Amino acid sequence: MITALGNAFKVEELRKKILFTLAMLALYRLGANIPVPGVSPQQLQQLAATTSSGVLGLLNLFSGGALERFAVFSLGIMPYITATIIMQLLTAVIPKIEQWQKEGEAGQRKITQISRYLTLGIGLIESIGYIALFQGTLKVTFPWTTRIVMLITLLAGTALIMWMGELITQRGIGNGMSLLIFANIIARFPQAIFSAFSLSSPLLVVVVGILFLLVIAAIVTMEKAQRRIPVQYAKRIVGRKVYGGAGTYIPLKINGANVIPIIFAIAILQFPGVVLRYVPSLAKYSNLFAPQSWFYLVFGSLLIVFFTYFYTALVFNPIDLADNLRKQGGFIPGVRPGKNTVQYIENVLLRINLPGAIFLAAIWLLPTVLFNLTKVTALQYFGGTSILIMVGVSLETMNQLESQLKMRHYDGFFR
Repeated sequence: MITALGNAFKVEELRKKILFTLAMLALYRLGANIPVPGVSPQQLQQLAATTSSGVLGLLNLFSGGALERFAVFSLGIMPYITATIIMQLLTAVIPKIEQWQKEGEAGQRKITQISRYLTLGIGLIESIGYIALFQGTLKVTFPWTTRIVMLITLLAGTALIMWMGELITQRGIGNGMSLLIFANIIARFPQAIFSAFSLSSPLLVVVVGILFLLVIAAIVTMEKAQRRIPVQYAKRIVGRKVYGGAGTYIPLKINGANVIPIIFAIAILQFPGVVLRYVPSLAKYSNLFAPQSWFYLVFGSLLIVFFTYFYTALVFNPIDLADNLRKQGGFIPGVRPGKNTVQYIENVLLRINLPGAIFLAAIWLLPTVLFNLTKVTALQYFGGTSILIMVGVSLETMNQLESQLKMRHYDGFFR
């Protein structure tokens, strides 16, 4: 790995991309530590105590602790992720957006532009909500001028994050938005290590460390796992030359939905608990949606399995895949083109989604159960969701570096 990094820095173009990416990540982390105007350090300490669990805990993790500091980048990357997911959902509902998606680069520019405006709209709503939450939590009321300045600052931070993410994707290495989330999670790593080594039982430290390594190994295995559907292309004779006839495959990831089902499930799980707390006659049932509740764990696992199938069905269209194969003269051996090919791909997706869904549910469930039993704070910072994002982004970035090095005849990271 050290040799591969050395080779990457030997290539001037790669070196510039890596240094540019690191500089943008450093600038992003700087903005995550600058509080918005109008708040005091004492108020920030009180706010930090309310962002340790639940939805706010997840948002605080994805913002790298910026939310508990009420920083310029408090909203983090979540408004953009939400906007992107909404656009993916609308693609399956609105034919016009689906048509843009098939138009190539021109259509993608239209979708990106709408996603940007949608990000700012979501950022505006979340900014108003965060300011109201801040006032309600600390029992303070800011003047209107201060609230407007806070609102503009948070919204400008959201626009700047979106611009930085796109800039990293264009001029740096890896996916910009994914790397920003990666940087936020890694920023909590020292605190997680300190909390783990401050445990009274050395045996518990060793057990947590071993579980951490086992979870990483399992995630790497699942991220690389594929179901390869063989594809054969028909031979064509043009003059004296023979075209086609080559064999290839369609790689279908076992964990195609990645971390999206977990995010959906957590959002839905937290909503009933918040609503029930404010209804006096139903307040006693809010405990069912507490993280310590077995109902919460079982229902959450079922939701993750459901959203794995739901999200995969939205983003993967077997009909388009079968149609593209037919147009290119390709076919799956032993399967008739057309409807039979669509049915075959759908059956394969149904089968491979099950182990992927169970894996995601286990990755979310195991750290939560262990935290309930041991109260180890490190499990909050680095649960299955965090590790899944870190490993996935690391593999994606290393794959891009690998391809760049191979093009220049250097040895890559993988053997």
